[in-house]
Amino acid sequence: MTMNNVIIKTEQIKNEQAYLDLLKHVMTHGTEKGDRTGTGTLSHFGAQLRFNLTDGFPLLTTKKVHLKSITYELLWFLSGSTHVDYLQENGVRIWNEWATSEQTARFNRPAGDLGPIYGHQWRNYGATKSADGHYNFDGVDQITQVIEQIKTNPNSRRLIVSGWNPGEAEQVALPPCHTMFQFFVADNKLSCQLYQRSADLFLGVPFNIASYALLTHMVAQVCGLEVGEFIWTGGDCHIYQNHREQVDLQLTRSLYTLPTLTLNPDVKDIFAFKYEDINVAGYESHPAIKAKVAV
Repeated sequence: MTMNNVIIKTEQIKNEQAYLDLLKHVMTHGTEKGDRTGTGTLSHFGAQLRFNLTDGFPLLTTKKVHLKSITYELLWFLSGSTHVDYLQENGVRIWNEWATSEQTARFNRPAGDLGPIYGHQWRNYGATKSADGHYNFDGVDQITQVIEQIKTNPNSRRLIVSGWNPGEAEQVALPPCHTMFQFFVADNKLSCQLYQRSADLFLGVPFNIASYALLTHMVAQVCGLEVGEFIWTGGDCHIYQNHREQVDLQLTRSLYTLPTLTLNPDVKDIFAFKYEDINVAGYESHPAIKAKVAV
């Protein structure tokens, strides 16, 4: 038992250390670039991180990550909603900057209506619009489809959900950054790989890693599988110029052991999960590090 604990702890440190090594690499070797927000970045193109989900839940320990926001956001995506009212009702503000009346007016939408972002693409991809401009429910429910495929044809190489719709990418203030994910089943374990076209390494990526790790656990449970790996693949991996001081601080911090995730075992429908069904225990971390989001 002692040896197993030592091995698991080593793997946990490796998981988070790989992320810290990527931060360090971009800080040292990144190319200075301009960007849409006008903030400026250090950027590196193409990176991959792997997290063995049997070794702990990949919630960063070198800074406190707000799990409540991650959980409610994922449940919001799965619901298919694209209005921030659900998030705001539950005290989650991470989409507020893109939901202001000034932002949504650019697309002739009322405040709070974000348009065809993740929830729409996951649950109603390619839907048509009615005469009043609202979406019909005639698109592809990719989440329902992929879960059915995992259950009935787990060897398929088409277990894919796409968040990127070229025809709608310019109809939102923030087109999907995490653009496609693919599931893989082997030895009764479910793994997931995400491709993220634009990766804000300091603020966004820690959320994305935890969110897709949680999604993998949830999908595995409803499909009767164990969890395998979560693989994060980044395209434009960047650190904003006004995050450099925060990254330097984070890189001075030591690692803690990763927490563990448990789900309510009675939930067998991906859309039936509630916040109370998701529990992360043993989360020990350094304090949060505040930084300004680039809008």
